[in-house]
Amino acid sequence: GPLPLVVDATSCTLGIAHEVVPYLTEDNRKLHAELTVVDSVVWAAEELLPELTVLRTIDSAVLHPTCSMRHLGDEAQLVTVAEACAREVVVPDDAGCCAFAGDRGMLHKELTQSATAREAAEVTSRPYDAHLSANRMCEIGMDHATGRSYHSVLLELERATRPSAV
Repeated sequence: GPLPLVVDATSCTLGIAHEVVPYLTEDNRKLHAELTVVDSVVWAAEELLPELTVLRTIDSAVLHPTCSMRHLGDEAQLVTVAEACAREVVVPDDAGCCAFAGDRGMLHKELTQSATAREAAEVTSRPYDAHLSANRMCEIGMDHATGRSYHSVLLELERATRPSAV
Protein backbone atom coordinates (compact mmCIF):
# COMPACT_ATOMS: atom_id res chain seq x y z
CA GLY A 1 0.00 0.00 0.00
CA PRO A 2 2.80 2.61 0.27
CA LEU A 3 2.91 3.04 -3.54
CA PRO A 4 -0.17 3.59 -5.70
CA LEU A 5 -1.24 0.79 -8.00
CA VAL A 6 -1.43 2.44 -11.44
CA VAL A 7 -3.63 0.42 -13.79
CA ASP A 8 -3.50 0.80 -17.58
CA ALA A 9 -7.08 -0.07 -18.53
CA THR A 10 -10.03 1.77 -17.07
CA SER A 11 -12.20 -1.33 -16.86
CA CYS A 12 -9.48 -3.04 -14.83
CA THR A 13 -9.12 0.04 -12.63
CA LEU A 14 -12.84 -0.06 -11.89
CA GLY A 15 -12.73 -3.78 -11.23
CA ILE A 16 -9.69 -3.70 -8.95
CA ALA A 17 -10.71 -0.55 -7.09
CA HIS A 18 -14.40 -1.29 -6.56
CA GLU A 19 -16.03 -4.29 -8.16
CA VAL A 20 -13.80 -6.96 -6.59
CA VAL A 21 -14.31 -5.74 -3.01
CA PRO A 22 -17.60 -7.57 -2.24
CA TYR A 23 -15.98 -10.87 -3.21
CA LEU A 24 -12.99 -10.53 -0.88
CA THR A 25 -12.69 -12.12 2.50
CA GLU A 26 -12.89 -9.78 5.48
CA ASP A 27 -9.09 -9.95 5.93
CA ASN A 28 -8.50 -9.21 2.26
CA ARG A 29 -10.97 -6.29 2.37
CA LYS A 30 -8.85 -4.75 5.12
CA LEU A 31 -5.72 -5.20 2.98
CA HIS A 32 -7.53 -3.82 -0.06
CA ALA A 33 -8.56 -0.73 1.92
CA GLU A 34 -4.86 0.09 2.28
CA LEU A 35 -4.39 0.21 -1.50
CA THR A 36 -4.52 3.31 -3.63
CA VAL A 37 -5.73 2.24 -7.08
CA VAL A 38 -5.23 4.90 -9.76
CA ASP A 39 -6.18 4.77 -13.41
CA SER A 40 -3.20 5.44 -15.69
CA VAL A 41 -4.96 8.37 -17.40
CA VAL A 42 -5.63 10.01 -14.03
CA TRP A 43 -2.02 9.39 -13.00
CA ALA A 44 -0.77 10.85 -16.28
CA ALA A 45 -3.01 13.93 -16.02
CA GLU A 46 -2.23 14.68 -12.38
CA GLU A 47 1.31 13.41 -11.83
CA LEU A 48 3.06 12.98 -15.16
CA LEU A 49 1.73 15.77 -17.38
CA PRO A 50 2.86 18.64 -15.12
CA GLU A 51 6.43 17.31 -15.39
CA LEU A 52 6.43 16.84 -19.17
CA THR A 53 7.20 19.22 -22.00
CA VAL A 54 4.91 18.86 -24.98
CA LEU A 55 7.05 19.16 -28.08
CA ARG A 56 4.51 18.60 -30.82
CA THR A 57 0.74 18.62 -31.09
CA ILE A 58 -1.74 17.49 -33.67
CA ASP A 59 -4.62 19.59 -34.95
CA SER A 60 -7.56 17.46 -33.81
CA ALA A 61 -8.50 14.44 -31.73
CA VAL A 62 -11.79 12.73 -31.04
CA LEU A 63 -12.22 10.87 -27.75
CA HIS A 64 -14.13 7.79 -26.72
CA PRO A 65 -14.60 7.97 -22.94
CA THR A 66 -15.10 4.43 -21.69
CA CYS A 67 -17.98 3.30 -19.48
CA SER A 68 -15.55 2.53 -16.68
CA MET A 69 -14.04 5.99 -16.97
CA ARG A 70 -17.50 7.52 -16.60
CA HIS A 71 -18.27 5.30 -13.58
CA LEU A 72 -14.98 6.36 -11.99
CA GLY A 73 -15.54 10.05 -12.79
CA ASP A 74 -12.28 10.22 -14.76
CA GLU A 75 -13.51 11.67 -18.06
CA ALA A 76 -12.05 15.12 -17.30
CA GLN A 77 -8.56 13.65 -16.99
CA LEU A 78 -8.95 11.98 -20.40
CA VAL A 79 -9.79 15.38 -21.87
CA THR A 80 -6.87 17.02 -20.01
CA VAL A 81 -4.34 14.57 -21.44
CA ALA A 82 -5.83 14.85 -24.92
CA GLU A 83 -5.77 18.66 -24.75
CA ALA A 84 -2.03 18.49 -24.11
CA CYS A 85 -1.66 16.58 -27.39
CA ALA A 86 -4.17 18.25 -29.73
CA ARG A 87 -5.30 21.80 -30.43
CA GLU A 88 -8.93 20.65 -30.80
CA VAL A 89 -10.40 17.87 -28.67
CA VAL A 90 -13.91 16.56 -29.36
CA VAL A 91 -16.02 14.27 -27.20
CA PRO A 92 -18.92 13.22 -29.43
CA ASP A 93 -22.34 14.26 -28.16
CA ASP A 94 -23.47 10.66 -28.54
CA ALA A 95 -20.39 9.05 -26.95
CA GLY A 96 -21.53 6.11 -24.91
CA CYS A 97 -20.89 2.47 -24.17
CA CYS A 98 -19.27 0.67 -27.09
CA ALA A 99 -20.74 -2.66 -25.86
CA PHE A 100 -17.50 -4.45 -26.76
CA ALA A 101 -17.44 -5.90 -23.22
CA GLY A 102 -14.12 -7.71 -23.34
CA ASP A 103 -14.56 -10.39 -26.00
CA ARG A 104 -18.32 -9.96 -26.57
CA GLY A 105 -17.75 -7.49 -29.38
CA MET A 106 -15.46 -9.92 -31.19
CA LEU A 107 -18.03 -12.67 -31.01
CA HIS A 108 -21.14 -10.53 -31.56
CA LYS A 109 -20.20 -7.55 -33.73
CA GLU A 110 -23.85 -6.47 -33.91
CA LEU A 111 -23.68 -5.45 -30.23
CA THR A 112 -21.00 -2.83 -30.86
CA GLN A 113 -22.50 -1.83 -34.20
CA SER A 114 -25.86 -1.12 -32.57
CA ALA A 115 -24.50 0.53 -29.42
CA THR A 116 -22.18 2.88 -31.29
CA ALA A 117 -24.26 3.76 -34.36
CA ARG A 118 -24.87 7.40 -33.41
CA GLU A 119 -21.37 7.98 -32.00
CA ALA A 120 -19.81 6.34 -35.09
CA ALA A 121 -21.88 8.54 -37.40
CA GLU A 122 -20.67 11.62 -35.55
CA VAL A 123 -17.02 10.47 -35.56
CA THR A 124 -17.02 9.63 -39.26
CA SER A 125 -18.72 12.86 -40.29
CA ARG A 126 -15.35 14.63 -40.42
CA PRO A 127 -11.65 13.82 -40.30
CA TYR A 128 -9.59 13.80 -37.08
CA ASP A 129 -5.85 13.46 -36.72
CA ALA A 130 -6.25 11.00 -33.85
CA HIS A 131 -8.95 8.78 -32.38
CA LEU A 132 -8.21 8.29 -28.69
CA SER A 133 -9.50 6.31 -25.73
CA ALA A 134 -8.16 4.57 -22.62
CA ASN A 135 -8.87 0.86 -22.93
CA ARG A 136 -7.58 -1.39 -25.71
CA MET A 137 -10.75 -3.46 -26.00
CA CYS A 138 -12.91 -0.33 -26.34
CA GLU A 139 -10.43 0.99 -28.91
CA ILE A 140 -10.85 -2.21 -30.94
CA GLY A 141 -14.63 -1.85 -30.65
CA MET A 142 -14.47 1.72 -31.90
CA ASP A 143 -12.11 0.65 -34.72
CA HIS A 144 -14.81 -1.80 -35.84
CA ALA A 145 -17.61 0.72 -35.40
CA THR A 146 -15.98 3.60 -37.26
CA GLY A 147 -13.35 2.10 -39.54
CA ARG A 148 -10.91 4.53 -37.90
CA SER A 149 -7.86 3.52 -35.89
CA TYR A 150 -8.24 4.28 -32.16
CA HIS A 151 -5.30 4.18 -29.77
CA SER A 152 -4.53 5.07 -26.19
CA VAL A 153 -4.40 8.71 -25.20
CA LEU A 154 -1.22 7.74 -23.31
CA LEU A 155 0.46 6.65 -26.54
CA GLU A 156 -0.47 10.02 -28.02
CA LEU A 157 1.00 11.77 -24.98
CA GLU A 158 4.20 9.77 -25.38
CA ARG A 159 4.38 10.79 -29.07
CA ALA A 160 3.75 14.44 -28.21
CA THR A 161 6.48 14.57 -25.56
CA ARG A 162 9.19 12.29 -27.00
CA PRO A 163 12.28 14.20 -28.10
CA SER A 164 12.85 13.67 -31.81
CA ALA A 165 15.71 11.41 -32.84
CA VAL A 166 18.87 13.27 -33.70
